[in-house]
Amino acid sequence: MPRKKHPEKPSVKRSGDNGTEMRIIGGHFRGSKLRYHGDPIVRPMKHRVREAICNLISTDFSGRHVIDLFGGTGALGLEALSRGAANALFIEKHVPTARVLEENISRLNLESRCTLRVTSAFLWGKRDLQTFAAKTTEPWLVFCSPPYDFYLDRQEEMLLLLESVIDHAPLNSIVVVEADERFDFQLLPGDWDVRAYPPATIGILRLHADMGCDIS
Repeated sequence: MPRKKHPEKPSVKRSGDNGTEMRIIGGHFRGSKLRYHGDPIVRPMKHRVREAICNLISTDFSGRHVIDLFGGTGALGLEALSRGAANALFIEKHVPTARVLEENISRLNLESRCTLRVTSAFLWGKRDLQTFAAKTTEPWLVFCSPPYDFYLDRQEEMLLLLESVIDHAPLNSIVVVEADERFDFQLLPGDWDVRAYPPATIGILRLHADMGCDIS
């Protein structure tokens, strides 16, 4: 069963919470600006939520292969690389947004550590996930931050995608899901650590050998 949600105290508004200016929060590229085109189709994660996720992951970025399923501007995956992740795969279907993501990768000179796939995350999960898993041995750090309505309008596809990722991920992988209060994490396998950062709800799952899914 998922752990109880822990309400968070309101935080001071920071740059990035207005959706116009974005920066890397920590690590090697701390303070680096990220481009965001302002298109309402993209919902950049608020800085305070990204920072909270990084605090929960703590020192577990090092050496991981990042998979950013709904890449957007790339803020999550690039933050992970800044904090020691080995490389990253970004998946972003919206072509103008994918171009912005590509520019953000280039700004940080991370082309050699990043792969961008301009395709649907759902299609990638069905067509390419199994092959990708067979070629990777290092633990994953998976970010899933789609439009919130996908958890309702495309719930079956979302559940299938996340279940497939969990099934194929190497041991010691971490899966981070951003939804809102309408999504029930009990629909997913595993013991999720679920925390509220209104309007976002964050679930984190760590995969261990003892029971397949566990959260520390």
